[in-house]
Amino acid sequence: MFWADQIAKDAQGEQIVNDSKTPSGRVHVGSLRGVVIHDVIYRALKHAQKPVKFLYGVDDYDALDTVPRYLNPEQFKPYLGYPLCNVPSPEETASDYAKYFMGEFLQVFDYLGVKPQIYYLRDLYRTGQLNPYIDTFLNNAHLIRQAYEQVSKAKRPDDWYPFQVICENCGKIATTVVTDYNGEQVFYTCKPDSTDWVEGCGHSGWVSPFDGNGKLPWKVEWVAKWDLLGVTIELAGKDHSQKGGSRDVANAICRKVLKKQPPFHSPYEFILVNGTKMSSSKGVGSSARDMADLLPAELLRFLMLRTPPKTVINFAPNYETTTRLFRDYDTLIGKYQDWQNSGEEGELSKDLMPLLYAQLESEIEAYQPFDLSTLISLLQIPGLDIEQEIRKRMPPLTDRDWQEIQKRIAVGKKWLEDYADEEEKLVIYWDQIPEGASQLSDEQKTYLKHLMAHLEQVENWEAEELQTLIFSTTKELSIKPNVAFPAIYQSFLGKERGPKAGGLLSYLDHQFVMERLKAVIALG
Repeated sequence: MFWADQIAKDAQGEQIVNDSKTPSGRVHVGSLRGVVIHDVIYRALKHAQKPVKFLYGVDDYDALDTVPRYLNPEQFKPYLGYPLCNVPSPEETASDYAKYFMGEFLQVFDYLGVKPQIYYLRDLYRTGQLNPYIDTFLNNAHLIRQAYEQVSKAKRPDDWYPFQVICENCGKIATTVVTDYNGEQVFYTCKPDSTDWVEGCGHSGWVSPFDGNGKLPWKVEWVAKWDLLGVTIELAGKDHSQKGGSRDVANAICRKVLKKQPPFHSPYEFILVNGTKMSSSKGVGSSARDMADLLPAELLRFLMLRTPPKTVINFAPNYETTTRLFRDYDTLIGKYQDWQNSGEEGELSKDLMPLLYAQLESEIEAYQPFDLSTLISLLQIPGLDIEQEIRKRMPPLTDRDWQEIQKRIAVGKKWLEDYADEEEKLVIYWDQIPEGASQLSDEQKTYLKHLMAHLEQVENWEAEELQTLIFSTTKELSIKPNVAFPAIYQSFLGKERGPKAGGLLSYLDHQFVMERLKAVIALG
């Protein structure tokens, strides 16, 4: 059984699925993993006909703790330590910093068919909905200090209280420390040395903690949200889920103070880019918006779902990773079509469930896929009529087939423009022989001579037939493919590697190929 369906099967009664994000900058693609995971759980519960709501919180009362590299530091450094919702927007398109960056992320939600009920922490604080929890946690500060020490070995001072005031003097929330509570007001100090990245102003005094005057530390705030919203399911990333980590601390606070069981939880792994965890504030990796601009919605969802949640996704939009993503998706489309044609009834097999949950709607719309790597090559042939070339290579295509092919043409163009490096681009030497061709060994030239003789006899100048011929010639001469293939690529591209060799030759005019090979063989 697929992991989300198992969660849905085990769930009893009404379910509230929750996830959240701190909009500290452009939201990286890694954050989409949690979004899609929770969305799939929500869909699985609906499919199981169980009552369910899906909520998504914007943690906009968190402090601005660094200025992203793509913003003007002089403009935003004065706001370090402020609640994100109190920081000005980088552009006039939004009312504040948090809504500016969250707005871009929510556009990706719409693109992916993710439709949770959105709530903002500022509203929960300012309307007083969190007031009872603030009072409860302040009155039980000793239990929260115990939870921190017992679970994460983090000892808090005896006069530490779980609350951060927005300083009445300087507006910072990151620098304030609360040391007393009299049931109506807290005493706080905006300490100059409370963090190593921004200084407090030194102001101190008594102030009400209610109605938006400050916030709970996020591990405590997490518990308050669970209870206020009735959350029953909330997963968290591996960083928060380790033994003694944030989730364990929150669970302990929930049990100690509220005397309630925390929501269902299971950790999920990171998305890495070239082995490095991505960060929205540091601008490392590709943003969610960038990936939505590159990949069709179903493929972006599939990227999140083809790998089980507890397995790392190592993602980078290079040639190999991007084309493999499409090939894996197309493989499942083929399996789904085989299942349809078999006439079998019942549920889809487990290996097809990522394909099902990758769809924007509840059903899979099958179509005839066209290989993205081939398309990327075709797009780089000057003067080639793409549509005509595709029709030559495919059986009759429906409107649905063409709809998907047009999406892939857009992906290919976008990838070539924004992501391809020079080694990945297909640059054919039309008017001159590449310099590397003069360095071919005698063995490689012998191979090209025999290949040329076979190519003269070819009746169907098509990729598969040419690929078969290229391989059979290597076997005929007992030459290794890693010696033979570079001879072809050097002759036309001037480099050691390229797209599938049979496909490459099939894109080129037969006579041009023969003349080029003849000229390369004749080189001294």
